[in-house]
Amino acid sequence: MVDTVTVDIYFSLRVLLTTCTANANANANANGDSNVDSNGSSNGSSKEPAAKKQKMNQETQTQTEIKTQTKTQTESKTEKETPVIIDFEYMKQFMKDVFLTYGCTPEQAETSSEVLIEADKRGIDSHGLGRLKPIYCDRIDKGILWPNKPIHILKETETTALVDGNLGLGLYIGPYCMQLAIDKAKKYGVGFVACQNSTHYGIAGYYASMATDAGCVGFTGTNARPSIAPTFGVEPMLGTNPLVFGIPSSDEFPFIIDCATSINQRGKIEKYARDGVDTPKGAVIDVEGIERTDTEGILRDMVLGKCALTPLGGAGEATAGYKGYGWATVVELLCTAFQSGPFGEDICGVDRETGKPKPMPLGHFFLAINIESLCSLDTFEKNTGNLLKALRESKKSPLGPGRIWTAGEKENDARVFRTGEQGGMKVPGALQKNMIDLREAHPELKEKYAKFPFEE
Repeated sequence: MVDTVTVDIYFSLRVLLTTCTANANANANANGDSNVDSNGSSNGSSKEPAAKKQKMNQETQTQTEIKTQTKTQTESKTEKETPVIIDFEYMKQFMKDVFLTYGCTPEQAETSSEVLIEADKRGIDSHGLGRLKPIYCDRIDKGILWPNKPIHILKETETTALVDGNLGLGLYIGPYCMQLAIDKAKKYGVGFVACQNSTHYGIAGYYASMATDAGCVGFTGTNARPSIAPTFGVEPMLGTNPLVFGIPSSDEFPFIIDCATSINQRGKIEKYARDGVDTPKGAVIDVEGIERTDTEGILRDMVLGKCALTPLGGAGEATAGYKGYGWATVVELLCTAFQSGPFGEDICGVDRETGKPKPMPLGHFFLAINIESLCSLDTFEKNTGNLLKALRESKKSPLGPGRIWTAGEKENDARVFRTGEQGGMKVPGALQKNMIDLREAHPELKEKYAKFPFEE
């Protein structure tokens, strides 16, 4: 049954479509170029088919937006009504079984589910179970990501390697590449691996943690579909491109800085939509240069290329947005220059002419530095711990929460709480629906998971 909000959305979007089409035709006639084809030549006979094709594509996009809006509202309502807590082992096994169902090897399924469940343990809900269906399963179903592809080393030295992921699961390609970098570092002091033709590799902090667990400093980054506008620009050109470091410490947790080079990333805005809240001002700018807060409208317009994320520091130079823009560019370069990899529109995931999905061949890089090659690990960890402790114990703002955190500390707090006192992860209604949809689509899952814990 369609509610009144959905009906309002439908007619609003239809009006918007009609207005945009009329304006586009008026502008074309005013400029005298309505008969000019894509090559700039006069072609009066192609005017009607071209207009018809454009209108069909716009209508398809509108229908997709309506479905997305309706789905988001339904999921937001369900999520608030029925959150449940499910054991991590159960959830990891479910995700592993899903990957096996899609044709992954046991090793690929184990590694991929481990990366996802670690995000949920650390409180990074935007990159765990919430990504299983829309980012991995749906893309496999659409034929733009493949579950079981070989990994090839194209070029290798003692300390470096260039790897081709062949558009397989980034959740498996990423750990493979970081382990390769660590192995080289342990033998030669440093290891650097560049990767091409990969896909979304989950939380980047996972790879930094792999390095710290091995007694190394870790550094990694990945590009992504264009989302960030350059300083003084409004067009999405750069990915959210995390710049990530991992540094061992004498604390109970390593120093892990894992953050996008934009104020917010798409996954966080998707979570705002599930929660039914506005996007903070300053995080998104549209083609008119206006800072937007309407979460659902933002998600719609990002698909259409009408909105862009702002870099760290925000739009313009007043709050040093050029710094975030610069760091996002650094990551993009390290993910494309070694690899001769695509960027921008070539990794947007959508064919702009047809509206159909297309592969997003991403690049990654991984660096590991063996600490023992320079000093004892114990000394390094104590030095790191002393500095971090001094930061946490420094004078606190009387207007703040009364505590200072260092990078990786909040994620560790979440992990301790969720794996201990909470006894698992919260699975909101939207993600329960994803689990049910996956089960219903695959007989193997339906047989093993006849009833989920939230269905009891």
